[in-house]
Amino acid sequence: MAIVPLPRRPLDPSDISGDVSGHSSGDIPCDAPGDLPCEAVRQWYENDLGWATVPGTPVHLITGLRFDVLDVPAEAGFAALRHLGPIPGPGSPVALRGGRLWLLVAAGGAEEVPGLLEWLDWGGLDLDLTAVGTGGHIEAPAPAGGATGRGGMQEGTGSQGAAVWLRPPEPGREVEASLPTMSALGGTAGTPDLVRVVDTVATHCHRVRLRRASTGPSESQPLAFS
Repeated sequence: MAIVPLPRRPLDPSDISGDVSGHSSGDIPCDAPGDLPCEAVRQWYENDLGWATVPGTPVHLITGLRFDVLDVPAEAGFAALRHLGPIPGPGSPVALRGGRLWLLVAAGGAEEVPGLLEWLDWGGLDLDLTAVGTGGHIEAPAPAGGATGRGGMQEGTGSQGAAVWLRPPEPGREVEASLPTMSALGGTAGTPDLVRVVDTVATHCHRVRLRRASTGPSESQPLAFS
């Protein structure tokens, strides 16, 4: 069934341009890098990307409409990305929040994950892998643009562990075309299919779990790679 994007509200340039740190008394600062007003964050997602948001603050993005999310430990997620494709670079959007990595996959993918894990012989194991789909939501990372640092990391990850884009969605492009999906449903050339993504992520989640069980959590984790 085709998904009709929500109506877009007119974008007030004053919400984003100028000194965004000096918002007016009517603007509510979001818990995000740069302290953008929540309304500016919301309009960036709704106007520029056509992504639905949850009413209220801080801004949250609704999953299950345009995308689903694989929520994994950051250490396992970065290891999986080394095999699936480095960041920055082409591919589906990836975000980081605290010690968790969010990999965006095609809408409906979350429903496929439990069956895929069983089929790939990962069923019954505690992988610390969560699929967020229909009825769920995630914290909205700070809008991309002018805040991306070198090495694929975004500057100012926030002292409160606010979500940030490592590989942000690009306004004006069909983000869905880059999202991993079941091979039978198509996908663009070079886009990993959902089976490969889930198997790779599960493998590294299991390795991290075994390593931590034997040696304890690592003192540090890689935040960028080539």
